[in-house]
Amino acid sequence: MNFFLETIQVILLSIWYNVEAFLHLFVPMKKKNIAGEVVLITGAGSGIGRLMAQEFAALGTVLVLWDINQEGMKETARLAKQSGASRVHYYLCDCSDKNEVYRVADQVKREVGDIDILVNNAGIVTGKKFMDAPDSLMEKTLEVNSMAHFWTYKAFLPAMIANNHGHLVSIASTAGLIAVNGLADYCASKFAAVGFAESVGLELLATGKDGVKTTIVCPYFINTGMFDGCQTKWPTLLPILNPDYVAKKIIHAVLTDQVFLLLPKSMYLIAALKNILPMKQGILLGQYLGAFSLMDTFRGHSKKQE
Repeated sequence: MNFFLETIQVILLSIWYNVEAFLHLFVPMKKKNIAGEVVLITGAGSGIGRLMAQEFAALGTVLVLWDINQEGMKETARLAKQSGASRVHYYLCDCSDKNEVYRVADQVKREVGDIDILVNNAGIVTGKKFMDAPDSLMEKTLEVNSMAHFWTYKAFLPAMIANNHGHLVSIASTAGLIAVNGLADYCASKFAAVGFAESVGLELLATGKDGVKTTIVCPYFINTGMFDGCQTKWPTLLPILNPDYVAKKIIHAVLTDQVFLLLPKSMYLIAALKNILPMKQGILLGQYLGAFSLMDTFRGHSKKQE
């Protein structure tokens, strides 16, 4: 195809895609049926992981729960069964350990079968300035928040590709789109998670595996205890998010094959402005929104595992 024809094609399709997006503001996207599908959630012992498990359970899925907290997983399994899960399996797994991820993944494939929906949710935060953070904690942050995604994809993506069916869900963060003072290692890990998920999603499209979907979730701080003590400067514009609300929005994004989910909605505008504003104005906006002081009152919880 020559330059002129391809340019015309891009312009016409761009117009159509924008019209389509506008129409979806008024006409809800059709939700897919995932009853009977196998959903694996890492970091399922508490917080958003537990709430997502309950939401997926209500849709009649088979749940596979991973966490380092046995008691937490047992409670999540109990709640998921109450919510309607057809079956619930849970496994102790330290997602920062590649060999353990592969070992437990093999066990899951033997005992449960292939995974249809993979939710990489496990996450940790040090909450320390870069120069104050011990090397071991920074390494752990990267291992749990980003490297673990490599190993779970390696373990479960081949079956999805073979069947051209599946869904990869990355619970990242707005800190994976916009840097925050005092979260250097966390931001690095979340930027990596976003870039990795987006790149693999493009690989799948390029090879014709459009039946394997990707959803990348970038929420602001969630009231799960992980970021206890953090203060938001303008709660109306950037509220600390309610965990139940976030879980429901994530499930909706999965059911409608939404690629990017940013929460709250104001983050779509803020993320766009970051990429087009002059640097000095971007820093000014960051100061105005409180990005320089968010972590000043950080406490977190004693077990910094989501």
